[in-house]
Amino acid sequence: MSEALEQMENEVKRFLQKYAKNRYSKYKIAPLIAKKSLEMNHLYRAMGFENRIRMGKFMKFHFPVLFDMRPPDKLWKKFIYDSVGLIAPFCYTCTDQSNCFKCQLMG
Repeated sequence: MSEALEQMENEVKRFLQKYAKNRYSKYKIAPLIAKKSLEMNHLYRAMGFENRIRMGKFMKFHFPVLFDMRPPDKLWKKFIYDSVGLIAPFCYTCTDQSNCFKCQLMG
């Protein structure tokens, strides 16, 4: 893994860990999400969920405060990376940008 990707993963992990509801969420789930967020895929798919609704329930369980902070029209990967001031890897090449960037495209 490149140093830049490793730094991104660490920033995402630290961000998620701040909002974890317990030790399991902090030390197991946050690092897993950070690692999966680097994949060229939607985060819910990278995490193995069949849809975004399941991903939302998962996030609400492990990161309830973060769940409440996320705007309903922003997808998880976009929200997380925006929160740490980064652009998620592969976003520029994704063919489904209109779903993640609809707020910026419309406004």
